[in-house]
Amino acid sequence: MVQAKEPAMVAPLELVGLLFIVLVNTAITALLTRFFRVRLHTRWGSAIYTFLLIPVVLIITTLVLGSVLGPDLGSAGTVLTLTVIAPGSIGVAFDYFWMPAPEEVDMPDTRDRRQVRR
Repeated sequence: MVQAKEPAMVAPLELVGLLFIVLVNTAITALLTRFFRVRLHTRWGSAIYTFLLIPVVLIITTLVLGSVLGPDLGSAGTVLTLTVIAPGSIGVAFDYFWMPAPEEVDMPDTRDRRQVRR
Protein backbone atom coordinates (compact mmCIF):
# COMPACT_ATOMS: atom_id res chain seq x y z
CA MET A 1 0.00 0.00 0.00
CA VAL A 2 1.33 3.43 -0.96
CA GLN A 3 1.01 6.11 1.66
CA ALA A 4 0.76 9.78 0.82
CA LYS A 5 3.61 11.94 2.00
CA GLU A 6 2.86 14.42 4.73
CA PRO A 7 3.60 18.02 3.73
CA ALA A 8 6.86 19.10 5.28
CA MET A 9 6.75 21.80 7.91
CA VAL A 10 8.88 24.81 7.16
CA ALA A 11 10.99 25.96 10.07
CA PRO A 12 10.79 29.67 10.99
CA LEU A 13 14.45 30.17 10.05
CA GLU A 14 13.83 28.63 6.63
CA LEU A 15 10.83 30.92 6.15
CA VAL A 16 13.02 33.94 6.94
CA GLY A 17 15.55 32.65 4.40
CA LEU A 18 12.83 32.29 1.78
CA LEU A 19 11.57 35.82 2.45
CA PHE A 20 15.15 37.12 2.18
CA ILE A 21 15.57 35.41 -1.21
CA VAL A 22 12.27 36.89 -2.42
CA LEU A 23 13.28 40.36 -1.22
CA VAL A 24 16.73 40.18 -2.85
CA ASN A 25 15.27 38.92 -6.13
CA THR A 26 12.64 41.67 -6.11
CA ALA A 27 15.32 44.32 -5.56
CA ILE A 28 17.53 42.86 -8.30
CA THR A 29 14.60 42.86 -10.72
CA ALA A 30 13.67 46.47 -9.96
CA LEU A 31 17.27 47.66 -10.30
CA LEU A 32 17.96 45.76 -13.52
CA THR A 33 14.68 46.91 -15.04
CA ARG A 34 15.57 50.52 -14.23
CA PHE A 35 19.08 50.02 -15.62
CA PHE A 36 17.74 48.61 -18.90
CA ARG A 37 15.17 51.41 -19.21
CA VAL A 38 17.83 54.08 -18.65
CA ARG A 39 20.60 52.62 -20.80
CA LEU A 40 18.54 51.28 -23.71
CA HIS A 41 16.77 53.99 -25.64
CA THR A 42 14.16 51.75 -27.27
CA ARG A 43 11.02 50.26 -25.74
CA TRP A 44 11.55 46.83 -27.21
CA GLY A 45 15.19 46.65 -26.21
CA SER A 46 14.51 47.16 -22.52
CA ALA A 47 11.51 44.81 -22.61
CA ILE A 48 13.46 42.04 -24.32
CA TYR A 49 16.39 42.34 -21.93
CA THR A 50 14.01 42.49 -18.97
CA PHE A 51 12.16 39.31 -19.90
CA LEU A 52 15.18 37.35 -21.14
CA LEU A 53 18.08 38.28 -18.85
CA ILE A 54 16.44 39.00 -15.50
CA PRO A 55 15.00 35.46 -15.06
CA VAL A 56 18.48 34.03 -15.66
CA VAL A 57 19.95 36.32 -12.98
CA LEU A 58 17.12 35.44 -10.58
CA ILE A 59 17.63 31.71 -11.11
CA ILE A 60 21.35 32.11 -10.38
CA THR A 61 20.73 34.09 -7.19
CA THR A 62 18.07 31.57 -6.15
CA LEU A 63 20.51 28.70 -6.62
CA VAL A 64 23.26 30.48 -4.69
CA LEU A 65 21.12 31.82 -1.84
CA GLY A 66 18.75 28.84 -1.78
CA SER A 67 21.57 26.40 -1.19
CA VAL A 68 22.34 28.22 2.06
CA LEU A 69 19.08 29.83 3.20
CA GLY A 70 16.15 28.28 1.41
CA PRO A 71 13.78 25.58 2.57
CA ASP A 72 12.87 22.46 0.63
CA LEU A 73 9.74 23.59 -1.19
CA GLY A 74 9.03 20.21 -2.75
CA SER A 75 8.94 20.92 -6.47
CA ALA A 76 10.77 22.98 -9.04
CA GLY A 77 7.54 24.70 -10.05
CA THR A 78 7.00 25.99 -6.53
CA VAL A 79 10.57 27.24 -6.34
CA LEU A 80 10.30 29.05 -9.69
CA THR A 81 6.96 30.57 -8.77
CA LEU A 82 8.02 31.82 -5.33
CA THR A 83 11.57 32.93 -6.11
CA VAL A 84 11.58 33.94 -9.79
CA ILE A 85 8.11 34.69 -11.16
CA ALA A 86 6.61 36.51 -8.16
CA PRO A 87 9.67 38.70 -7.38
CA GLY A 88 10.17 39.34 -11.09
CA SER A 89 6.60 40.52 -11.50
CA ILE A 90 6.74 42.68 -8.37
CA GLY A 91 10.10 44.22 -9.34
CA VAL A 92 9.01 45.08 -12.88
CA ALA A 93 5.71 46.49 -11.63
CA PHE A 94 7.59 48.54 -9.03
CA ASP A 95 9.82 50.11 -11.67
CA TYR A 96 7.14 50.71 -14.30
CA PHE A 97 4.29 51.89 -12.08
CA TRP A 98 5.89 53.48 -9.02
CA MET A 99 9.14 55.01 -10.32
CA PRO A 100 9.02 57.92 -12.77
CA ALA A 101 9.95 57.23 -16.37
CA PRO A 102 13.63 57.84 -17.16
CA GLU A 103 12.64 60.64 -19.56
CA GLU A 104 10.88 62.53 -16.75
CA VAL A 105 13.90 62.68 -14.44
CA ASP A 106 16.04 65.80 -14.82
CA MET A 107 19.72 65.07 -14.41
CA PRO A 108 22.37 67.76 -14.21
CA ASP A 109 24.72 67.92 -17.14
CA THR A 110 28.20 67.48 -15.69
CA ARG A 111 30.05 67.06 -18.96
CA ASP A 112 30.35 70.82 -19.54
CA ARG A 113 31.52 71.65 -16.05
CA ARG A 114 35.19 71.54 -15.35
CA GLN A 115 36.27 71.11 -11.83
CA VAL A 116 39.21 73.27 -10.93
CA ARG A 117 41.23 71.93 -8.03
CA ARG A 118 43.50 74.29 -6.26
